[in-house]
Amino acid sequence: MEQREFGRIGRKVSVVGLGTWQLGADWGEVGADDALAVLDAAVESGVTFFDTADVYGDGRSEQLIGRYLRSRPDARIFVATKMGRRLPQVAENYTLDNFLAWTDRSRANLGVDTLDLVQLHCPPSSVHSSAAVFDALDTLVDRGRVAAYGVSVETCEEALAAIERPGTASVQIILNPFRLKPLERVLPAAAAAGVGIIARVPLASGLLSGRYTKDTVFSEDDHRMYNRHGEMFDQGETFSGVDFAAGVEAAVEFGELAPEGATPAQTALRWVVQQPGVTSVIPGARSPEQARANAAAAALPALEQGTLDAVRELYDRRIRAQVHHRW
Repeated sequence: MEQREFGRIGRKVSVVGLGTWQLGADWGEVGADDALAVLDAAVESGVTFFDTADVYGDGRSEQLIGRYLRSRPDARIFVATKMGRRLPQVAENYTLDNFLAWTDRSRANLGVDTLDLVQLHCPPSSVHSSAAVFDALDTLVDRGRVAAYGVSVETCEEALAAIERPGTASVQIILNPFRLKPLERVLPAAAAAGVGIIARVPLASGLLSGRYTKDTVFSEDDHRMYNRHGEMFDQGETFSGVDFAAGVEAAVEFGELAPEGATPAQTALRWVVQQPGVTSVIPGARSPEQARANAAAAALPALEQGTLDAVRELYDRRIRAQVHHRW
């Protein structure tokens, strides 16, 4: 699989990584053995980048990754985690003392002395402009707790504020054929600054797979059931903020754009991969088959210009009015 330079970090990661929210919580139950099988299938398919967070299953996702890394010392996996959601999301909680406690917990969960990358986990907008917060992050690097730090954001304005900080190594942002706004300013700014872009929610919570209908029912412990309108966290994290019924209809059209031999999900991943400035895209997977299919998207031929234009037209016609002004 293609390995891309991770900006200021100086390491390469697979252009298709693995998001591991599914292995922690909020997507229905995934057993430990099944989760480890997903990790292994991804690695065997060329994935070298895992993304997790300290609150995915209250640390379960990190612990499973740590268990897998101990079983595969030969696998050179770059692990990015996140912090900041173990306390209420208010600016006063983003302190060095809390950062030390949170990173200690993640280091223990993952079984490492130094975290490859720690990201602020979608903090309040004011945090991105706080010099004290970024000084504290620099201290984590100076003390060897983390090798690098970045931010996970909800909005383009938050991303641009973080990119201006000289120590920011990465920005994680929602990017998919139903969320095009980051292409306008965020990706060019990140490329100019040498900041890596981690594209998350690349399948719009599964919408772009084309597997759902308006009548699809998700389990009660699945955020696609309980967070459709932002009841528990930012609405953009669920179906990219797109109304489910409208998204299902748009997904049917998107599926018709898939080239021969590619699934709609693989087409969406291929679309993300070829956006200038993207370092890695991190689809999740709940089965080894999904992990392998996602990884295979990296080997697809580049989408033709006609397909790219059709994606833009579909977005402008069906999606833009719903999401473009918000994020």
